Amino acid sequence: MSDRVDLPLPAWNAGNPLWTVPCIRIDITATGKKTITKMERTEMSGVQQTLQRKEADLIRELRNRDGIAIEKSADQMDEIQYATERDLAIRNVDRESRLLRQVKSALRRIHEGAFGTCLECGSAISPKRLVAVPWASHCILCQAAADRDAREGTQSAGEALVSAA
Repeated sequence: MSDRVDLPLPAWNAGNPLWTVPCIRIDITATGKKTITKMERTEMSGVQQTLQRKEADLIRELRNRDGIAIEKSADQMDEIQYATERDLAIRNVDRESRLLRQVKSALRRIHEGAFGTCLECGSAISPKRLVAVPWASHCILCQAAADRDAREGTQSAGEALVSAA
């Protein structure tokens, strides 16, 4: 039994790949020329429905906060285990909250007509990227730069702590 995912899939137009995703369509000719056009609202509904399902799933997950409860035990090893499990639950809630904000932002961009456009540079986000990560708000180049900056910022903070000690 296979799982079915309702995401836009590639269509074929006269032997040339034509990717369809919400808001933008990229046609690639035999010469490699790309044509980017806005898409119809009906073509957007698949990704919008996927985002709405993801939003509902995340809200349901965030309501379940059993792992965050503080448990006490007389045994020191149990205390350490409880603290570790609580830290993991808190990180999961943080990650899911961040993802929920991204999904809500993507839904807002769909309603505003700005979905599929990089928030940083304004270029079209790759249709393959939008199929894989429908809540993506940056093109792959801008996202890589943001990730690199975040890593360097984390390393810089870590280096500052080491040098302070």
